[in-house]
Amino acid sequence: MHKNQFPTTPLGRLKLFFTFYDSRWEDLTRNGWAKIVYSDFSAGLIVAMTAIPMAMGFAMAMGMRPEHGIIAGALACVVGRTFGGSKYQVYGPTAAFIPVIGALIAKYGPASGGNFEEAHGFLILVSIISGIILIFMGLFGFGRFAKLVPNSIIVGFTIGIAVSIALTNFEDILGIESFKDFIGQDDGINGGLVHNIKSAFGNIDKINVWSIFLGVLTFGLAKGLLRISVFIPGPVIAMATATVLSATLLADKNIILVKDLYGSIPNNFFVFTPPSLPGFDAAIMGDIIYFVLAIVFVSGVESILCSSMADKLAENKGTPFNPDKEFFGQGMVQIITPLVQGFPCTGALARTATSIKAGAKTPLAGYFKAVLKLTMAFYLAQYLELIPMACIGGILVWVATNMIKPSEIKEIKHLGRFEFAMMVYTAVMVPVTDFLTGVLSALIIYFVVKATFKRRLAKQNK
Repeated sequence: MHKNQFPTTPLGRLKLFFTFYDSRWEDLTRNGWAKIVYSDFSAGLIVAMTAIPMAMGFAMAMGMRPEHGIIAGALACVVGRTFGGSKYQVYGPTAAFIPVIGALIAKYGPASGGNFEEAHGFLILVSIISGIILIFMGLFGFGRFAKLVPNSIIVGFTIGIAVSIALTNFEDILGIESFKDFIGQDDGINGGLVHNIKSAFGNIDKINVWSIFLGVLTFGLAKGLLRISVFIPGPVIAMATATVLSATLLADKNIILVKDLYGSIPNNFFVFTPPSLPGFDAAIMGDIIYFVLAIVFVSGVESILCSSMADKLAENKGTPFNPDKEFFGQGMVQIITPLVQGFPCTGALARTATSIKAGAKTPLAGYFKAVLKLTMAFYLAQYLELIPMACIGGILVWVATNMIKPSEIKEIKHLGRFEFAMMVYTAVMVPVTDFLTGVLSALIIYFVVKATFKRRLAKQNK
């Protein structure tokens, strides 16, 4: 098969999807394998150190426990690297899933009178259904359709998620935790933008200036150190600095730590977690459809976007990513990862870019990242629970600022007023309403307006 040709039948695709040593490994040559392995190991180590604080932060923002983010990121990377369609993509928890998973946990967890285990079981169920759909989408060649989503809506969606993450994590930086009495109680990103702002202002008297100091310090170090060099694990250094300060000089300043909300972090990561159904009625069926659509959309669009970006960033002159195989890989990730204390994951733009800049050449970098991440987390578990929540807030705000790229906004502006208006609309609707409402309404408006404009243009040319 020529390197730029992919199978065009479901059976041919299925055969390729289960071929482990495919063209993604073409750079691992007999003569240069040692150099490639070392380069992939270095990239895996850098990404593993960066990914631990981010994975914990994403998990807690979703209403999950910190260790769930660690195991989800590691396992998703192994599964995605095995079955996915990109040489370079790093899989793990992403910001785009925060409103989706967070909304489900808030609705079916302790915040609504349920319990976390039932909510997690329901999440696993909808994730498995989503995975099956993604697998069939890959088998029947639906990968090409993910590219039809307008860039203006993708950029607007990214901005909207970034704004929501930043605003809803300021409470951690401010030290306001009075309405987080137990795991899953945090409405976080799921209560709506107005609700979250009201909650923060309603607890303004509980602000801890030392928490603000640690949050700002974490943000500044993470952002500044990575600007110096991608080989400096800025988030890890920032997290370690804030943790040491809170345990020594600021030990008596009432700074809220991870253990205050989540207790001890266990290091027995591989625990089977089965799917469950909280009941069976019209409302639950509606929620299944809603969350399945949301997971499929995020998985499909973000993974294709990330794979495309990876090929460009790595200046890939070999086999390009396969969108259908990527859909299949995403399906396997959504089926397997949640079953072992995890949750839905997808291609991570920032971590993929970091991996490429650090020298990643083959999928081997992802396997190194997973093993190194779990190894470090296993031995550091007793210290991870001492991290200040303000530090987690600072990490997530740093992630949010990285999601908004002025160059992308300028690019959309140059496409015309309509494209720019759709970007703004999506960016506003996502945090004000909810993820799926914002994105689907934007897509409907976009394609209706485009179709109307084409019909008018056709009439004028007759």
